[in-house]
Amino acid sequence: MSLRSADRTRYDRATAHLDAPVAIVDLAAFDVNAADLVRRAGGKPVRVASKSVRCRALLERVLAREGFAGVMAFTLPEALWLARAGFDDILLAYPSADRTAFAELAADPELAAAVSVMVDDEAQLDLIDASRGAEGTERVRVCLELDTSLRALAGRIRVGALRSPLRAPGELGAFARRVAARPGFRVVGVMAYEGHIAGVGDTVRGRPGRSLAVRLMQSAARRELAGRRAAAVAAVREAVPDLEFVNGGGTGSVQHTAAEDAVTEVAAGSGLYVPRLFDNYTSFHGRPAALFALPVVRRPGVGVVTVLGGGYPASGAAGRDRLPEPWLPEGLRYDPQEGPGEVQTPLLGPAADDLLIGDKVWFRHAKAGELCERFAELHLVEGESVVAVAPTYRGEGRTFL
Repeated sequence: MSLRSADRTRYDRATAHLDAPVAIVDLAAFDVNAADLVRRAGGKPVRVASKSVRCRALLERVLAREGFAGVMAFTLPEALWLARAGFDDILLAYPSADRTAFAELAADPELAAAVSVMVDDEAQLDLIDASRGAEGTERVRVCLELDTSLRALAGRIRVGALRSPLRAPGELGAFARRVAARPGFRVVGVMAYEGHIAGVGDTVRGRPGRSLAVRLMQSAARRELAGRRAAAVAAVREAVPDLEFVNGGGTGSVQHTAAEDAVTEVAAGSGLYVPRLFDNYTSFHGRPAALFALPVVRRPGVGVVTVLGGGYPASGAAGRDRLPEPWLPEGLRYDPQEGPGEVQTPLLGPAADDLLIGDKVWFRHAKAGELCERFAELHLVEGESVVAVAPTYRGEGRTFL
């Protein structure tokens, strides 16, 4: 029996008492993945990206492990909620325009000490100051973001996400001086997230030419960014000698980013669940830990079953790689005329003939935490048993984005 077949047997037995749709996290796989992230970080702390987990119990589980420290949040209300729940050292990974949340942050010394916000424009500082209110006297901890994209042909070609407008080391250093001189703010960190390296697989199935092109691009991007990031951090430290942290990387680039002297910590989150988009890397291989099951509700014909629901596409540029992957039993595929539907999904393949009405088909989401926006609970599996049920953010009534 293959490992995947054995996993299917375990998951079916563990959830035999549960009706689908149902979502699980395999704790053994989750822990193995966490240990691998720590190993690849080479002694530097891993800050866990909450958007890729979206479950407080699992955030607590991974932060209890040696090698993990701090949370990277995705919205300011989420960061404040986590801080009030006892999490500390929370870095907000994206700028916010939430005036109400900024008023809360600036008025509460405990929140102001626990949360650092992202800025790359003085207009963002103006918005924070305008949000403070009479009680908003606390200094706001801020992190400056450096653009990491690779540029070629005098900037006419860009590879990487459109994020910060601050690209040159001198630009970041000058901005740091302006922020440091401004009352009510304290510069504590620098972040440079290289999504074109950390979030893009370098082995594209069936496309060796494209795979080689991605690897060459990433190799060039790593070299360019390492020098520019070091210079940018040095420029910021001239203005802010007591800088607390320099954050970089992501699941796909942990070992490369951690090797840079200028970087003090790396971020990762998707590598805990290992969704399907993270199958395409040569540098590491994780174990799928988060899955969801849909029930078979129809058998339209030979080699076909229909499951209830399934239309859970991931964010990003639309494409087949953004769709959930039928995972267990092996050998199922979408009907190209229908794909995964909002309320029903036909699945084709010889494995369909062995499925009965009520059986579960297990899927992997294309991304990590987005799965949790579809389910209120994650059933935590050890061996052939569900050992706990943990609410997702959605299950706690929190839908931050």
